[in-house]
Amino acid sequence: MAETFISAHPGLETPRTKLWNDAPVAWATSNKRVDYEQAVAFMEKRAAAIRAGEAGELVWLLEHPALYTGGTGAKTEDLLNADRFPVYKSSRGGQYTYHGPGQRVAYLMLDLEKRGKDIRAFVNALEEWIILMLAEFNVKGERRDGRVGVWVDRTARGGPLQEDKIAAIGVRIRRWVSFHGIALNVEPDLSHFTGITPCGVSEPGLGVTSLVDLGLPVTLDDADMALKRAFGNVFGPTHDAASPH
Repeated sequence: MAETFISAHPGLETPRTKLWNDAPVAWATSNKRVDYEQAVAFMEKRAAAIRAGEAGELVWLLEHPALYTGGTGAKTEDLLNADRFPVYKSSRGGQYTYHGPGQRVAYLMLDLEKRGKDIRAFVNALEEWIILMLAEFNVKGERRDGRVGVWVDRTARGGPLQEDKIAAIGVRIRRWVSFHGIALNVEPDLSHFTGITPCGVSEPGLGVTSLVDLGLPVTLDDADMALKRAFGNVFGPTHDAASPH
């Protein structure tokens, strides 16, 4: 396998296996916003170094300035306002998504050669990671067949369907090393999503939400701690590391 592009698909019927590795993963957090192109350049370099045996696995938590990215499946018609924020083509799987302040982006540079070489199980594990993290705040995150990401059912009893995405997933695998990752909405400006059709999903009753939008006073620091704990339940131990930027 040379290279694989992936957007998460919640309908994949695979066992929820743990892609466990006893070797601790470096865990780094950037306290300032990171330019998107700088982050991608770093991930490309780190992924190559991991494959060459010159660097270890890394999870990198950060915020980006407000921007849109279009993955390998992005459609021109889903970019509704190209002038609102900078737009970047991305090598990850998936369609258009938004990144910005108040959203926790987690980039995962993991060696899947040491984690079972099972791409479907990896995508499923990313979803499980988010679901376990949300459960710490009593939020029920769910998969939805045919829709990417992790969703929250907000349908009122007897009312019309209302399901909102709280986290997006889009990764790339090169020579069995992953990069890109997840975007969790903690407290972003949800109006910023209106410049795109997020992940190509435009059906009535489907939208986006965040932890704060759900009425929870969750900070990025709170979310980070929960992400770290949940990661340990799915992928294995971590150790703190310096931020790349």
